[in-house]
Amino acid sequence: MPKVEYVEKTIYSLEGVNVDFVKDGKNVRDDASLPKNYKIGKTTKNAANVKFLIDKLKNQFPGYDFIVYDGSGNKARGNMLLGNLRDTYLD
Repeated sequence: MPKVEYVEKTIYSLEGVNVDFVKDGKNVRDDASLPKNYKIGKTTKNAANVKFLIDKLKNQFPGYDFIVYDGSGNKARGNMLLGNLRDTYLD
């Protein structure tokens, strides 16, 4: 079973954004185990927004919530397009 830290790195490598797993309003420890790794066929489109990505993550990891960060480490708004969010990592 993969650790949270490994899954978060996998999400970053596939989606290009940093995320944190949250459960009961608290950030999940990096050394906690998850039942599976993040699996997708294709990267989420740039035209999708952050809320769409969070919903996609919630479908794969029920019982968890997620915080998505921009390139400066700030929490990203739900209506921000993923293309614009990914651009913040380039600066």
